Amino acid sequence: MPNILPRRAMLAMLVSASLLANPAAARAETALAAVAANFAETAEALLPAFRKATGHDVELTTGSTGKLYAQIGAGAPFDLLLSADTATPTRLLEDGNAISGTEFTYAVGRLALWSADPDRIGDNGRAALENPDLRFVAIANPNLAPYGVAAREALTSLGLWAPLQPKIVMGQNIGQTNSMVASGAAEIGFVALSAVLSPRAEAKGSHWDIPQDLFTPIRQNAVLLNPGADNEAARAFLDFLRTPEATAVIDRFGYGTDN
Repeated sequence: MPNILPRRAMLAMLVSASLLANPAAARAETALAAVAANFAETAEALLPAFRKATGHDVELTTGSTGKLYAQIGAGAPFDLLLSADTATPTRLLEDGNAISGTEFTYAVGRLALWSADPDRIGDNGRAALENPDLRFVAIANPNLAPYGVAAREALTSLGLWAPLQPKIVMGQNIGQTNSMVASGAAEIGFVALSAVLSPRAEAKGSHWDIPQDLFTPIRQNAVLLNPGADNEAARAFLDFLRTPEATAVIDRFGYGTDN
């Protein structure tokens, strides 16, 4: 009679053969990433190519950079941070919560004045802001979100920060600010250009790209956090962000890069 292996032994042999044929599968890990709200959709779009290229996976938690910083300081087990600024990764390094030598700029944010109304904003964004019929202007909270800082700087440069104070309403992060404008709760708002260009945007509306000389460039830095020191998926994802494949996606979603 032929020697018939038990079913469990046969399965074990098949799995072992598969792992030998694809060594990456044997080392596949999952990293936990804290991601600034403005970059959430772009990060999601990057994941399929990252998984295909490395066999690793990344789970995303999104929020304002300020709140993510607080969670990391309180012991949240994130392996890496994709911040909306440069200051937060620097603070985490100073706090001893991040790995020295791993910080870099993965994206440069662009700011837009946006309205869901296609006729609200023309070529002159200042005119839209000075429209006497305007009731509300949405910005992200400058105390929590770098895009809020940029919005405040732009309004200050235009000489409109003080005059518009009664009309300014704030979201806790740039995603919430975008929702305020999309829903019509605010007629216009300062949002990430990436949100305006998003394939998911239901209303294209009208927008004005804020000139770069009106605000400090929004350099967004990534950093490896202490829990991710030995996590291959975390390190691989940070490396992947600097590949031509990733930077092409980042550019398509409305960001600049250093590459």
